[in-house]
Amino acid sequence: MALSNTSESGIITNRELRKAGVTARYAAKLCGPGGPWRRLMPGVILLRDAAPTRLQLLQAAVARFGPDVVVTGADALRARGVDCPVTREVHLLVPDYRRVPAEPGMLPRRTTRMPPPTLIDGVPFAPPARAALDLARLELDPSRIDELIALPLYWGLCTLEELSEELDSGNRRGSAAVRAALRRVDPEETYAHGLAKKVLSGSPLPSPSWNTTLCDRRGRPIGTADAWWDDIGMAWQFRAPKQGAANFHPLALTATGTVLVRCTIDQLKKVPMEVAAELVRAFAEAARTPRPKVRTIGRIDAA
Repeated sequence: MALSNTSESGIITNRELRKAGVTARYAAKLCGPGGPWRRLMPGVILLRDAAPTRLQLLQAAVARFGPDVVVTGADALRARGVDCPVTREVHLLVPDYRRVPAEPGMLPRRTTRMPPPTLIDGVPFAPPARAALDLARLELDPSRIDELIALPLYWGLCTLEELSEELDSGNRRGSAAVRAALRRVDPEETYAHGLAKKVLSGSPLPSPSWNTTLCDRRGRPIGTADAWWDDIGMAWQFRAPKQGAANFHPLALTATGTVLVRCTIDQLKKVPMEVAAELVRAFAEAARTPRPKVRTIGRIDAA
């Protein structure tokens, strides 16, 4: 029995087994009680007796339903590094002319607008804008819809215009809540964070906390940090102060010994490597000096 051409994922179909000389009866025996294999769904087998990983489940779904399906929703966002909870079901886009059987753990949706997929680890994933909108359409809670719509912007994966164009191109039925959420998005806020994430992704720095208010020893606010490294007391500011918001003078922070790096959103976009180099230099400086005596409130842990 030669399975040398089998994918390293351990996922194989009955058709591939037959080509390798494995009969259906023998395969069923190997998938039976005490056997070394596990049948995941009709026609698809995992070549080990263990619970599949999420990636193996996605690969099995593509093997089961065919290469013309596209994985969307949370899995498509997570494949691009977005930290969002995995959904109970695998959300699949299927060409409108296809009929797909019901399968536990699978959520197939037929569509006339199949998106151009991106292949990652052998799985075809929908573009970020489409994936976020497909995920948001499954939600009923308006606050949760707001979070999902902002995700691809927050991680710098698409623009607000791309989200709007994708939404306008799709079926308008059941999209009222998603459209309302899109109107509430603050593009500058989410876009800036996405750019900052990209800058850090190419640096050796550890993940910071985001959107932190810094206080003196008595708990009085003295400044804010768009990103904050608490262990060494380093702050990074890249957003412009909002009109009407409490604006703190940078000297109030630096007077405490806090190492402060400041840049603009334009710099994040045009010279990200220079910004990253400055952050690395400042991090080394902060690590050599005593941590400032500041406290934090409103901390949002890094994703």
